[in-house]
Amino acid sequence: MLAQPVNILWQVRLAIAVFFGCVAGLLFVPEGADLAASAQTRRRSYSQFPHSVKAHQLECASCHKFPSPNWNKVRTGSDAFPDITEYPRHESCLNCHRAQFFRGNPPAICMICHVNPSPRDSRRHPFPNPREIFDQSTKGKIATSDFVVSFPHDKHIDIVSSLDKPSGPFMRVAFSRVNAMQDSCSVCHVTLQPQGEAQEEYLTKPPADVGDKFWLKRGTFKSVPIGHTTCFNCHSQDSGLSPAPTSCNTCHKLKPPQPPADFDAKLASRIGVADKPMLDLWSRRISAGTFRHEWFSHAELSCSTCHNVNTINTADHLTTKVPVTACAACHATATADEGGVLNYEVESRNKNKSFQCTKCHIVFGSKPIPESHLKALRAATGKQ
Repeated sequence: MLAQPVNILWQVRLAIAVFFGCVAGLLFVPEGADLAASAQTRRRSYSQFPHSVKAHQLECASCHKFPSPNWNKVRTGSDAFPDITEYPRHESCLNCHRAQFFRGNPPAICMICHVNPSPRDSRRHPFPNPREIFDQSTKGKIATSDFVVSFPHDKHIDIVSSLDKPSGPFMRVAFSRVNAMQDSCSVCHVTLQPQGEAQEEYLTKPPADVGDKFWLKRGTFKSVPIGHTTCFNCHSQDSGLSPAPTSCNTCHKLKPPQPPADFDAKLASRIGVADKPMLDLWSRRISAGTFRHEWFSHAELSCSTCHNVNTINTADHLTTKVPVTACAACHATATADEGGVLNYEVESRNKNKSFQCTKCHIVFGSKPIPESHLKALRAATGKQ
């Protein structure tokens, strides 16, 4: 019996929102616009907000106001700092989408922000920032960002290393830029879920018949910052250091087409990887999907042994790819008898075309051997 009154109340609330949007001058119809929605428009799903749509490529401040009113409630105490931590207000949407606010019960557009849109439930999904909160939500567990972060490493190596201040009375002194690079890396990158001294090396218990098949081990990945906490140490509202916290599009770039990764989503699900940052890292690995940072021989290496840190810009996947020559330094030998993994895999493929390279790869192992791998092997064996 209450369905009709509740529905009327819902429509009345939306009408009030539209009215005040008009009063503020926020509603307009572009000159020459056809008010009759096309069939294509009617088929659109408005339950998502893709930033890649041309009409949505506005100045960030058009919708996102810095700082959000709840910035010191999402993070509290000494962890709080001015930031964008809440969805835009209705006025940002009404400018173009007032028709969608009255279409459906509840309107699909409300589902972008609201958990259960209704007059009696105004709860919102957590905003994607801070990620630590958003990733734990129902929406966050399946969400993918429209953006990549552009972080030029060459501009930060010396600066970031200076932030890692010693706690004791002595300061480490060195003239080598390599030391500065290592100090810089550890400020932002630490081993995720390390095995340490524990006996269990796998993230979850593998099946008894796993054999040579891949099963994710602890300490495989290095973390990357997933929020503004590290960045705003320098680029704060008070420091005046450019880019400022309000210059969103300096770092956040629309995601270009991504290269295929050495990643199998079904395998990740079977393993039971629930950590969102870890899944994000794994799903973007375009080199060796099985590389484990914590394995003792790898942990002893300098980051620059494999990564050309000075050239890395995180928005450009070509600069983040680890070349096979970095692996070949240890894993390609003059003969297969000397233990070279690359030697073994290539020889096995030459003998059996259906052989899959599983030592380094997950899905790439069934593809043709790249010329770069053969070239690295020829350099190690002296067979040009």
